[in-house]
Amino acid sequence: MKKTDRFLVAIVVGIVVLVAVTLIVTLRQPAPTYQPENTPEGVAHNYILALQQKDYERAYGYLSPTLPGYPVGSMEFMQHTSQYRWRFQFDDNTTVAISDVTVRGDRATVQAASNRFFSDGLFGGSISVSHFDLQLRRENGVWRIVQADRYWANCWNQSDGCP
Repeated sequence: MKKTDRFLVAIVVGIVVLVAVTLIVTLRQPAPTYQPENTPEGVAHNYILALQQKDYERAYGYLSPTLPGYPVGSMEFMQHTSQYRWRFQFDDNTTVAISDVTVRGDRATVQAASNRFFSDGLFGGSISVSHFDLQLRRENGVWRIVQADRYWANCWNQSDGCP
């Protein structure tokens, strides 16, 4: 075998090993899990995770029933997420992480960041980061979401509700 052929074989073997390691690391990542619901950040995390997993009944349960435009049920909640889908953008290229929490008595603000990945070919790509807040209130000892900048239908805060 020529020296050039061995070098080429070594490069190909190296690439195959690199791809295999990448696949193994990616596939061994743990699936996202729900957090305890006794903290504002746990409720915010669970709400977003439920939306990502299309578990609309669970996500609906994190809303405050005192909202002026509170959806009548989880089916109406699901319809609103579809109707205002640009506010609920979830795809395989989007991740959301909780970054900070501020609690003042029975009110809390949870800061989060939505990271959206864009592919620009084989070696290119970019990330769009969007920061947003979720407002929560403790009602009868349970944290509920009362407002959010993203993953939220603004009509839930209006007395006449969503059209």
